[in-house]
Amino acid sequence: MFTYTKGHAALMAGLLGLLPSLAFAEDVLSAGDTAWMLTATALVLFMTIPGLSLFYAGMVRSKNVLSVMMQCFAITALMTILWTIYGYNVAFGDGGSMNAFWGGFGNLFLSGMGVDSLSGTIPETVFMTFQMTFAIITPALIVGAFAERMKFSAMLLFMGIWLTIVYAPICHWVWGGGWVSDYGVLDFAGGTVVHINAGIAGLVAALVLGKRKGFGSTPMAPHNLTLSVVGASMLWVGWFGFNAGSELAADGTAGMAMAVTQIATAAAALSWMFAEWIVHGKPSVLGIISGAVAGLVAITPASGSVGPMGAIAIGLAAGVVCYWAATSLKRAMGYDDSLDVFGVHAVGGIVGAMLTGVFSATSLGGSGLSHDTISEQVMAQGIGVGATIVYTAVVSFIILKVIDAVVGLRVDEDSETEGLDVSQHDERGYILN
Repeated sequence: MFTYTKGHAALMAGLLGLLPSLAFAEDVLSAGDTAWMLTATALVLFMTIPGLSLFYAGMVRSKNVLSVMMQCFAITALMTILWTIYGYNVAFGDGGSMNAFWGGFGNLFLSGMGVDSLSGTIPETVFMTFQMTFAIITPALIVGAFAERMKFSAMLLFMGIWLTIVYAPICHWVWGGGWVSDYGVLDFAGGTVVHINAGIAGLVAALVLGKRKGFGSTPMAPHNLTLSVVGASMLWVGWFGFNAGSELAADGTAGMAMAVTQIATAAAALSWMFAEWIVHGKPSVLGIISGAVAGLVAITPASGSVGPMGAIAIGLAAGVVCYWAATSLKRAMGYDDSLDVFGVHAVGGIVGAMLTGVFSATSLGGSGLSHDTISEQVMAQGIGVGATIVYTAVVSFIILKVIDAVVGLRVDEDSETEGLDVSQHDERGYILN
């Protein structure tokens, strides 16, 4: 029979005394979480250089292969410095009375961040660098929309300004404690922040610059699809860091995010392939890799909240809808989005963001909605999508027009005919026979 003694009383008092300190305990470093996030950060950077660079380089004409690789590489360097100076703080700082819209300039040059600074269970330096890789790949995605015709100097100006007044504020809205997150919009890894943002900016850039010389009459087929397949494969692998890494921990949610990323990507690759097979009679290599990227894009906002069946549904939908957008819609509207940034990233991002509001429901295998019903969640998703589209389109247009007035956006006709490799960089990415 249990006998209650003074020793038991002292033990109970000691345990009760620990409760306040446990309740208000500071973040504690997790070696496991940190190791995973170091890996995830490297994977996301791998997506841009070399993944996206090779994906784009294979799809342009041979006279422009170095130009798109140079653009991706230069963007990686420029975004790193701007993110360090002020971008991180604008996205994740405390904006005070304006915090709903931006994070302010409270800690420029990462002031106050040391080796012991934590963000949750990982070093803040790791979190900052992980988010930096997102700030790198998002503007790099836009390159595909205006490939083969923008001045390198204009590209650098546009990307620097765009990061400052488009990407960083929208990142704050969604992930930095801004109004979109307060409204309950679900975007786990960047459907709005990355893909809709980049896709809409890309469409606006393509429209402002105009069509490439000879578009519609001159063959502009990819010069080396082998490079594009290699690049797409790197994107697929790197995307595990993108989606599973967005949990910021090595736990079950990260595991499910990895699983649904693989499942949705496979479903979209197959659905694009079969749609093209039905319409054109043969499946293409370009089609299946484009479908895979569309699936990666669409599952991004949903990866932290949907289950395997939701992932299949989102992937199937993304493959078919993005195939339609990159072919039929593009022809009907007549815009020259060189590498289908709008058709894959904006459209795929919209499909994924809206279906996140459906398949995150526990009744459909998801982990739960932030609103009471599917209809309310879909409405919230639509508001987040709509706000991103309107803000990005308007501000990107203004930036482009200002740059055009100051330095000019487009290379001259002779430079475009010669190719940007030579006219912009005085180099060739291929050997003349």
